[in-house]
Amino acid sequence: MKKATAATENSDPKEGEGGGSPSQRIDARIEELGDWRGDMLARVRMLIKQADPEVVEEWKWRGVPVWSHDGIICTGETYKTVVKMTFAKGASLEDPSCLFNASLEGNTRRAIDFEEGATIDEGALKALIRAAVALNASVRAAARARSRKSPKGI
Repeated sequence: MKKATAATENSDPKEGEGGGSPSQRIDARIEELGDWRGDMLARVRMLIKQADPEVVEEWKWRGVPVWSHDGIICTGETYKTVVKMTFAKGASLEDPSCLFNASLEGNTRRAIDFEEGATIDEGALKALIRAAVALNASVRAAARARSRKSPKGI
């Protein structure tokens, strides 16, 4: 079981140097924002951890918080007017509560833009996070099954 503070082999090792662990870097980002965006990012982070206690926090692409479990679940980007939660495989997820409100035209990703003062349907968001984790696990299990079936040496 991976701890939430672990960096994975996919993280850029240079980005971990001098800045602490990915979790510490996310803490620092929340602190440096110092406004509603920091509060929103902290809240989203808390909900992710509640939905998946085994989530791994990463720091990628020179400053983007990433949450993974058997692959990327989502990112937490901050802009001037929104905190964007982008689900790596969002187009493959059921969204019965219609949380996705951005990046809807793509074939892979989907995002939720949270503006200042936005309310979060915590139950629906946690369900979406759990669905993303389940999708990642099923993709990984299928890949393992395929690799076991393939003949050796080919």
